[in-house]
Amino acid sequence: MNKNVGFIGAGNMAGAMISGGLRSKIFFPEHIWVSAPSMTHLSSLQREYGVHITQDNREAASRCDILILAVKPHLIATVIEQIKDQIKAGAIVVSVAAGVTLAAMEERFSGTVHLARVMPNTPCMVGEGMSAVFPGRWITPEETEEVREIFAALGRAEVLDERLIDAVGAVSGSSPAYVFLFIEAMADAAVKGGMPRALAYRFGAQAVLGAAKMVLETGMHPGALKDMVCSPGGTTIEAIESLEKEGLRGAVLTAMEACMKKSAAMRE
Repeated sequence: MNKNVGFIGAGNMAGAMISGGLRSKIFFPEHIWVSAPSMTHLSSLQREYGVHITQDNREAASRCDILILAVKPHLIATVIEQIKDQIKAGAIVVSVAAGVTLAAMEERFSGTVHLARVMPNTPCMVGEGMSAVFPGRWITPEETEEVREIFAALGRAEVLDERLIDAVGAVSGSSPAYVFLFIEAMADAAVKGGMPRALAYRFGAQAVLGAAKMVLETGMHPGALKDMVCSPGGTTIEAIESLEKEGLRGAVLTAMEACMKKSAAMRE
């Protein structure tokens, strides 16, 4: 990609996207511009990746063909007001701000804008993210695919309708926290069984990583993969029975429904 790519915001998500894009050679340092108020984060990104930096959001907007708004949701309105008259004709604008709808952003731009909304998750920081790309009214399928490719460099990315935003938040945006809790609980049990805690975390985390890869790479139903581990009369089926009696499946459903309900209530 020979287009200039801009990031307004220089936090963890911007850093992850820059790192992933450079690693996969989707874009190159000389084509990247990063804008933020603080020179601390900007200088760090420049030293590490050799990108262009500026403290002027309008400069980044005027130079870039793809502009990624990687700021907190409460700053989106201010940023749009700053840049809306500086964006290059035909530029793609991407927002990763949670809770700010496409309609709300399109209204603030007060004109035709090639806009997409993306919900990434924290595993993007280690190259194993899951991102949902929601195209706006005026972005083309080809432009949407460009956006998807950028986020696919951080793991995986899919194009979806914005009506699924609450479900996406529950199943990928918030779900790393559920998995961390599960790993911690497994580690606690292993410690109770005599395993050192650091080792317990490694065993639990690797088991989760490996199980997830089996789902993604074999294409098999998770239930079928579970059955493969459950030998007749064995230890695993005893554990599964206990988890079902304790309501693991129902607890996960209830938790994700609560997450979706809260997400809908917070929508702008």
